[in-house]
Amino acid sequence: MQKLLDLLKLKTEKLHLGGGIDKIQKHKEKGKMTAWERVIYLLDVDKPYTEIGIFAGDNMYVEHGGCPNAGVVVVLGYVKNKLCVVVSNDATVKAGAWFPISGKKNLRAQEIAMENHLPIIYLVDSAGVYLPMQDEIFPDKEHFGRIFRNNAKMSSMGIPQIAAIMGSCVAGGAYLPIMSDYALIVEGTGSVFLAGSYLVKSSIGEIIDNETLGGAITHTEISGVVDNKYPNDESCLDAIKNIVDKIGDSPKAGFSRIEAKLPKLKADSIYTNLPEDRLKPYDMLHILEAIVDEGSLEEYKKDFGKTLICALARVDGWAVGIVANQREIVKAKKPGGTQEMQMGGVIYSDSADKSARFIMNCNQQKIPLVFFQDVTGFMVGSRSEQGGIIKDGAKMVNAMANSVVPKFTFIVGNSYGAGNYAMCGKAYDPLLIYAWPTAQMAVMSGASAGKTLLQIQEATLKSKGVSLTEDEKQTLLKDIEDKYKEQLSPYYAASRLWVDGVIDPVDTRKIISMGIEAANHNADIPRYNVGVIQT
Repeated sequence: MQKLLDLLKLKTEKLHLGGGIDKIQKHKEKGKMTAWERVIYLLDVDKPYTEIGIFAGDNMYVEHGGCPNAGVVVVLGYVKNKLCVVVSNDATVKAGAWFPISGKKNLRAQEIAMENHLPIIYLVDSAGVYLPMQDEIFPDKEHFGRIFRNNAKMSSMGIPQIAAIMGSCVAGGAYLPIMSDYALIVEGTGSVFLAGSYLVKSSIGEIIDNETLGGAITHTEISGVVDNKYPNDESCLDAIKNIVDKIGDSPKAGFSRIEAKLPKLKADSIYTNLPEDRLKPYDMLHILEAIVDEGSLEEYKKDFGKTLICALARVDGWAVGIVANQREIVKAKKPGGTQEMQMGGVIYSDSADKSARFIMNCNQQKIPLVFFQDVTGFMVGSRSEQGGIIKDGAKMVNAMANSVVPKFTFIVGNSYGAGNYAMCGKAYDPLLIYAWPTAQMAVMSGASAGKTLLQIQEATLKSKGVSLTEDEKQTLLKDIEDKYKEQLSPYYAASRLWVDGVIDPVDTRKIISMGIEAANHNADIPRYNVGVIQT
């Protein structure tokens, strides 16, 4: 675990350097704060925050020079004691240009603001769409234009949007700050226009410099496009704080919260209670006891469906319903006596049935759900099929998919196949979803996938009259497994925003608490309708 945590720290520190030390130096020579400096200056110093979309773009677009952290910082944090989403373009990464993953990350930030009715703050410093990849970010439904659609939707929903133009703001990107409720600009460095001076000259022959075309004086004194201008980044960020300070409170969803208690176990006990060997059993309850408030855990049907833990608890005072995979060795009654058997993260029919009923209870009683994944999938084989595993699994998926309470997902270990879906994977709209450094996500394990793919390739070659020697088989198997294992990495998932980031397990409690507080801002939770569930 310590090696994995050291790697997490190293990768995080590298991300905070954006485009590198040289680029940061040139950026600061212009009198500008970095993307992270702006965020930290804006946030309340005595309050926690959590980063969203960390590692997005990790090891992607290598042929284009890379796009670390998708060229944008996104955090959920407090400004003047109000929970906000903050989006800060990193101009040290390709001048803040939008790669496809940048657009996806910005849309994720807006999604969180919209779902939870949170103010969103844009710190704009971007050269616009990265033109060599414009076909992958420009025209589709979830591409660049969706951002402005969301601007309009949030305005109609009464969600405050504040934009600060702190650098370039070009072409279609110019609409983002101007469609916000407040638009501020920094003198000398901020500029906003539909077309820069070069394009203006080539299009209509007019010769003009960028500052005159779309600088602070032009847009505050002549066009009125921007509200106010400020001499530097700090004064502009101070103005944002003053605006947020005046925003009124909104109705709450009413999730239960009482005075918090510390967990029974220390947070770092997770490191020793979670084995490195993912085939080795452990007791998930020991993991949970380092996250939930002491004395608050109340298991549901604890002697039934033992491969899933379902329990009511509190996290930092907030009421939660927990659904967690269990890999403990348990004693089971078998013909001829009692036998020990390992419950290796498999979901059986009884576990699926139990969790479906528990999820319905939490929805009925307005209790947020937290999923802890270490799942290899649903049980297979003739006995399970004849026992109706598909029907019971469908009940669980149906109840979870139709949930109206906020859902949070943490991938602790394995996240394979349909188990990922049933335990609220990204496709099922968790409000936040994070992976621990121990996570692996794929259709199946690397070993299983390697053997399956090898059999397919062997059959293909055999049909062509080619037979492999044993050495050739092992070489081919290793190549397949090495490539597959790379895709199992939690950083592979985080780079593509299948998860909101890879986190130190000790941060799990903080993220759950902040997430429920965010969700509590949305009083418009609909009445729960479970849909069609066969009993």
